Amino acid sequence: SIGTSLHYVIYFVFDMKNAVIGNNRQKANLIVLGAVPRLLYLLQQSSSSLELRTECAVVLGSLSMGTENNIKSLVDCHIIPALLQGLLCSDLIFIEACLRCLRTIFISPVTPVQLLYTDPTVIPHLMSLLSRSQHTQEYITQIFAHCCKTPEHQTVLFNHGAIQNIAPLLISPSYKVRMQALKCFSVLAYENAQVSMTLVNVLVDGEQLSQVFVRMMQRDKPIEMQLTAAKCLTYMCRAGAIRTDDNCIVLKTLPCLVRMCSKERLLEERVEGAETLAYLMEPDIELQRIASVTDHLVSMLADYFKYPSSVSAITDIKRLDHDLKHAHELRQAAFKLYASLGSNDEDIRKKITETENMMDRIVSGLSESSIKVRLAAVRCLHSLSRSVQQLRTSFHDHAVWKPLMKLLQNAPDEVLVMASSTLCNLLLEFSPSKEPILESGVIELLCSLTQSDSPALRVNGIWALMNMAFQADQKVKVEIVQALGTEQLFRLLSDPDTNVLMKTLGLLRNLLSTRPHIDQIMSSHGKQIMQAVTLILEGEHSIEVKEQTLCILANIADGNTAKELIMTNDDMLQKIKYYMGHSNVKLQLAATFCISNLIWNEEDGSQERQDKLREMDWHSSVGSCFILCLV
Repeated sequence: SIGTSLHYVIYFVFDMKNAVIGNNRQKANLIVLGAVPRLLYLLQQSSSSLELRTECAVVLGSLSMGTENNIKSLVDCHIIPALLQGLLCSDLIFIEACLRCLRTIFISPVTPVQLLYTDPTVIPHLMSLLSRSQHTQEYITQIFAHCCKTPEHQTVLFNHGAIQNIAPLLISPSYKVRMQALKCFSVLAYENAQVSMTLVNVLVDGEQLSQVFVRMMQRDKPIEMQLTAAKCLTYMCRAGAIRTDDNCIVLKTLPCLVRMCSKERLLEERVEGAETLAYLMEPDIELQRIASVTDHLVSMLADYFKYPSSVSAITDIKRLDHDLKHAHELRQAAFKLYASLGSNDEDIRKKITETENMMDRIVSGLSESSIKVRLAAVRCLHSLSRSVQQLRTSFHDHAVWKPLMKLLQNAPDEVLVMASSTLCNLLLEFSPSKEPILESGVIELLCSLTQSDSPALRVNGIWALMNMAFQADQKVKVEIVQALGTEQLFRLLSDPDTNVLMKTLGLLRNLLSTRPHIDQIMSSHGKQIMQAVTLILEGEHSIEVKEQTLCILANIADGNTAKELIMTNDDMLQKIKYYMGHSNVKLQLAATFCISNLIWNEEDGSQERQDKLREMDWHSSVGSCFILCLV
């Protein structure tokens, strides 16, 4: 009979559930034998009893707790749409079974989170299910916390009332619900001003949400809760919703995160604490100063480099395995935090470099197998390279330019950007590393960076060349011009990125300094340079760009023979005259400097140049002053 058949099917599914619990091999066997499509079929049949459909959801949930390959197989069988459809049922036990399975699938790294957002009706329906039970609250908030990966995801959840619906869950009697709600807010607020500004004004049971987070950071709360609440306040602060000098940041969040870096915490907690603290204080010098003197943070971080320890290697294999797993993450987090601490204050940088074996650790970090550690190490080096004192001492003593140059040979773009930015500082005129870097053949490498598709790499390439050309001898300048090539130089002068254009003008200005160098370069490339100057002065560019361009003209005007390229160009003289009468004082002064160099009395031919300029009709106040000088 039909009743007997249904009873047999239920019994079979129930038996299957018992067989797979805690047995990954059995789970894999059932998947290979095609059990998943059959279970999904039964789950979706309206003719199936609720008991059978619920048991199918439970078995699928058990299968999803196996290996990542199991998850992939389930997703390939379209389990997610089937379970989401199941949520339309009114039976709470069935809904919870479907949500439990969905939660397990979505928290797996192999599941495409976009599958949650494919059907626009899913998110609002999940919001409506939050009030059904503590289980639905726990599973749904956990799904949201794991599936909110992009600004678009944040916007979808925000627009469907995530804040209003989830905020009350922060005072739920269930710790699991409170924790998942807290995690939701941390991912919603991350780099999102709209969400963060809204959160500031939310009240939970009459209390401001920020104060709820502060209470959750108290020492008697579980570490996981303290850390996640600190992340929420950190993200709100970085998004501009909370001031950096607010007591909840200075007196609560920052000390909480420093506590997370101590030896007493688990390695995972120390990593998360250090990375969050680095992010919190990255743009704020006062927070950096406070953190640097809190609980001996600078010396405390040195311990991050001591894993795996020799003791654990001898006494405890499990401990060794755990330490090895987190050793890279610890070094990465320490480098990030040191980089943030030392990004502005000279005294803090000095304290960092004087920490035991610090420079050796950075040098080692630049050649680590982990790209993330290499990136963090070069960020730390970049932060310290802003110090004139460190460039002259620690950087020179440890020859950091050598591993840095090696890193630049073959690295992903994000590492290249940071490494080339650091190189810019090492090529400053007062850096002892400048000469050995020049001798290593770096010019070709930097010229290749200027051809990158990445604006940041183009900026750094041309910036480094600009620093290299400053007060350089003629041989170096000629090498730069030859390696870069006039075509590329003038291509950079029409670059759509203003930063690239400004640094290229800076390079040109440094190349055209000291009279012999000016005359030599203008004799070879004068026509192209004057054309480029004309285009910029006639174009729609910022005041800063035009000021820099006029300064280049002033340098040309200082040459012995190069100045004739201006004097024989009536159109250029008219442009200088125009900018002398400009409403912007910076442009007036730069144009005036050009004329000053052209008419300087002590130089040959000055009288003829003065006569020619006197014949021009000057109307600007500054121009009139010069006419008086010429009379």
